[in-house]
Amino acid sequence: MYFVEKCIAGTEDWQRVNTEIPVKSPRFAVFDLAEGKSYCFRVRCCNSAGIGEPSEATEATVVDDKLDIPKAPGRIMPTRNTDTSVVVTWTEPPDAKELVGYYIESSVVGSGRWEPCNNNPVKGTRFICHGLINGEKYIFRVRAVNAAGLSEFSQDSEPIEVQAAIGGGLLHAAPSPPYDIMVLESVRDSMVLGWKQPKVTGGTEITGYYVNYREVVDGVPGKWMEANIKAISERAYRIQNLKENMVYQFQVAAANLAGVGTPSLPSQPFKCEEWTIAVPGPPHDVTCTEVRKDSLVLLWKEPVYTGRSPIAGYYVDMKETEAKEEHWRSVNEKPLQKKFLKIGGLKQGVSYVFRVRATNQAGVGKPSDVTDPVVAETRPGTKEVVVDVDDNGVISLNFECDQMSPNSKFVWSKDYEPIEDDSRLSIDTKGGKSKATFKDLGEDDLGVYSCVVTDTDGVSSSYTIDEEEMKRLLALSHERKFPTVPLVSELAVEILEKGEVRFWLQAEKLSGNAKANFVFNDKEIFNGEKYKMKVDQKTGLVEMIMDKLEDKDEGTYTFQLQDGKATNQSSLVLIGDVFKKLQDEADFQRKEWHRKQGPHFVDKLGWEVTDDCNVMLKCKVANIKKETHIVWYKDDREIMVDEEHDFKDGVCTLLISEFSKKDAGTYEVILKDDRGKDSSELKLKDTAFADLMNEVCRRIALSATDLKIQSTAEGIRLYSYVTYYVEDLRVGWVHNDTQIRFTDRVKTGITGEQIWLQINEPTPQDKGKYTMELFDGKTGHKKTVDLSGQAFDQAFAEFQRLKQAAIAEKNRARVLGGLPDVVTIQEGKALNLSCTVWGDPAPEVSWLKNEKPFVSDANCTLKFESGKNVSFTISTVSTLDSGKYSIVVKNKYGTETSDVTVSVFIPEEERQSDQEKKKEDKKTKA
Repeated sequence: MYFVEKCIAGTEDWQRVNTEIPVKSPRFAVFDLAEGKSYCFRVRCCNSAGIGEPSEATEATVVDDKLDIPKAPGRIMPTRNTDTSVVVTWTEPPDAKELVGYYIESSVVGSGRWEPCNNNPVKGTRFICHGLINGEKYIFRVRAVNAAGLSEFSQDSEPIEVQAAIGGGLLHAAPSPPYDIMVLESVRDSMVLGWKQPKVTGGTEITGYYVNYREVVDGVPGKWMEANIKAISERAYRIQNLKENMVYQFQVAAANLAGVGTPSLPSQPFKCEEWTIAVPGPPHDVTCTEVRKDSLVLLWKEPVYTGRSPIAGYYVDMKETEAKEEHWRSVNEKPLQKKFLKIGGLKQGVSYVFRVRATNQAGVGKPSDVTDPVVAETRPGTKEVVVDVDDNGVISLNFECDQMSPNSKFVWSKDYEPIEDDSRLSIDTKGGKSKATFKDLGEDDLGVYSCVVTDTDGVSSSYTIDEEEMKRLLALSHERKFPTVPLVSELAVEILEKGEVRFWLQAEKLSGNAKANFVFNDKEIFNGEKYKMKVDQKTGLVEMIMDKLEDKDEGTYTFQLQDGKATNQSSLVLIGDVFKKLQDEADFQRKEWHRKQGPHFVDKLGWEVTDDCNVMLKCKVANIKKETHIVWYKDDREIMVDEEHDFKDGVCTLLISEFSKKDAGTYEVILKDDRGKDSSELKLKDTAFADLMNEVCRRIALSATDLKIQSTAEGIRLYSYVTYYVEDLRVGWVHNDTQIRFTDRVKTGITGEQIWLQINEPTPQDKGKYTMELFDGKTGHKKTVDLSGQAFDQAFAEFQRLKQAAIAEKNRARVLGGLPDVVTIQEGKALNLSCTVWGDPAPEVSWLKNEKPFVSDANCTLKFESGKNVSFTISTVSTLDSGKYSIVVKNKYGTETSDVTVSVFIPEEERQSDQEKKKEDKKTKA
């Protein structure tokens, strides 16, 4: 009995399937498999002595990989064989999988009854049906079978009468006549003839030819005479002992196993005379082989008559069959040295004819006879020569034919010459297959290898072995002799996220039996606490992981693979600086992993310049929670931030407004919570600071407004505004492409955010184009304004106006000071007021009281002395002196008024006494 075992592909966990049911036949259905999974199977034999070793495991099979019933075979073709048998051939069904074979049935035409021709499935696509009735007509059909079932029957074949392939009652078993007889050479007493092979060979190959000739005198032919008694195999023959200048006709008959066929029609008359032409005669025996839909191979033999110098080469001509003679064209531009040519570029289904011309030093000779028309097509069932390199590295060429007759033979050629030397190539033919095996492929074997199957309808193919193909085959042979496990990648090392070190390589594929050995410094190491090893046969991945690299781990690591008889290994040397670098990277990565368990920086602290030309320090953080704090430092001093950061989008920022040299230093930001802390530092000193200032200056320069023109009392000012100004931003001015040299008259400066150029007392020489150049440390930025024409005239006129206004303002009459706004004084007191006035020329001075002119009198004295000192005196004030007094100063440039309010009050006691007196006066009057 048998025991069936299964396991999931890629594992070695074998389980017995039939633990309770003994299996006595070599067939067993396995159930309860997981859909979509791959399984392997093996079988053990069991007898009274015990259970044997398991068989080799099957290839992996995917459950639910449904096997479909095959489609029907096609192209059923019967051919005659013997008096009681017929050879039936067919083509394999399309997309056929796991075919078991074929069943063939036959039926006498008109009977309607089908009889099986075989009991067991036929493996190939050819079968001889025996036991047929001679003389009856039969049709045949075929169907395919696999594990899923039987296919539909094919279409019925064409009827065929059962007769022997040769003789057996055939009307024309002998070959048909040869044709197109031509003279290849002529001398005084002999002529060489050539002809074409019969179109019908009679079902077997031609065994030879017989030539007859006769004299033609004055157009009257004589008796036929035999030129040869023994059959000749070539299609060219020299007829000896002819008469010089005699005219002859010729005929040729072909022979096969059935006998000698009908002779050809008499040829045209040819005169036997010495050829003296210098050019070669026509090539002969021009044939087409290896006909395909877009190419064919043309063969020919050299002219018998070579002319007066050796043959230098050949030209091949072609045209479509129906084309006119003027459409002949040469296939090759330079003469061919070989007597064969593969002609490509043909149109499928088009009929062509060909001819060949030989050339020598004297010129090009007569063309050969034109070939029979050939249609460019690849016939159904056409096969090609296939090169093969077996598991032992043996290189061979293989050709199959399923259209052979009993007398067919495989004929191998090199460069279309028969292979007679078997020292380099051995040929083995069995049935419809032939193999040409190279004994030691080398440069002597370069060439075109062709194979022709005789007694068929032109079955032929070829294979070219050039230098490049030879190298490929030799490399493949070496690989098959000494197989290696192909690698996708050699042994490599990488650092994993936690700082672990992973050694790995990947093979293209590994079987379930593949093994790997791991070697360190020539000593095998094994899976354990230090090394974690794994071989994945499915992916071909072989890896080893180490938690950390220690100093003692420096050395050479090697992975050795074995898969059947195929082996391979790959090594990696980790010594010196290479090892040290890897060790440092692993340590760094381990620390990085631990760092990232708490709040940490994803992007370290950096800077950017905002659109407002301010500097923003920023960093990106991760693994943040609500309790995480962020602290900023500059030069180890904490920077007080007004509000807490909410870590929105994981970005932290610090804005530095109007960045300048005072902001240079080392900045640090620290993240911390109960899980740990992380820090990031940014040094803004020296080169780093200079780079940042360059960017700040660049942004400031880009913020500059267009130059504007402004007139002042001193002259004309050109100015531009920037976001803000720093001294690192260098400013220069150019007038008409010439750098301006600054003087007291022409000067530049910065006021707040304004950069200006002042031109005092401008003249016409100051007209022109002005350019402000701002240099940020790397790049110059320019702003330009045209101060000429109307722009200059308007600015200059405004300057003149402002200048005059300034002069007037400077010299106009004015009160410089001394007068109070309000004076409060007791009645009876003296009031003294004084002030200074100025003007050029000296102003005129006048006074107003309550908006009316006011002059000196006995009680009030007004004085104006030295053109600048003004005094106002009232010796004894009374309530009548209360009011608004105004001093008015005036000259030609203007007038100014200054007001003072005088308030005179009476003391309280006097007021009461006065009130009592007034009451008494009223009583007295009453």
